[in-house]
Amino acid sequence: MATEQNERLARNRKMLVKLIVIAVGMLGFGYALVPVYRQMCEVLGINNLSRQEGNFVEYDKNSQVDKTRTITVELDGNAQGPWRFRPTTRSIKVHPGELATVMYEVVNTQARTVQAQAIPSYAPQSATPHFKKVECFCFKQQTLKANEARQMPVVFFIDPKLPREISTITLSYTFFEIAGAQAAAPQAAATKVK
Repeated sequence: MATEQNERLARNRKMLVKLIVIAVGMLGFGYALVPVYRQMCEVLGINNLSRQEGNFVEYDKNSQVDKTRTITVELDGNAQGPWRFRPTTRSIKVHPGELATVMYEVVNTQARTVQAQAIPSYAPQSATPHFKKVECFCFKQQTLKANEARQMPVVFFIDPKLPREISTITLSYTFFEIAGAQAAAPQAAATKVK
């Protein structure tokens, strides 16, 4: 009977060790996903939320403006949350290498402060590596006070290496509230009925 109990304890210890190894492995995998996701986005040229110093260096090297071409940049804004979000102009025409500025407007329609983030996307997707943002509200989270309206700039240029067959690029932002990052709504004082 004692040997049977010892065998059961040994099996339970083995199972416990296996479960601990699995739990540690899952935790490590969860932490590894963030840098893997960032690396994948960087390689694919999508979802770039952070400003990269290389963009400034590239623009300094490329001071030539290609006046022989004109690119139409169409602007779009999508709101996923309690606000109005739109570009102040629908499109602009730029020469490759030329620095341009466009404005987006956001209005928080709620009676509370919210935090939000904008995610850019480009069409055609092959234009993504050639669309160089120097300044953008999408580089960081935005905190909007109750009923606040704000105009936010995007400063960019189109790399002259953009394939010649591309004459129109659509820059679209989706502006969404960051879950769990909103400020607490003021609580009304409770009144007691006597």
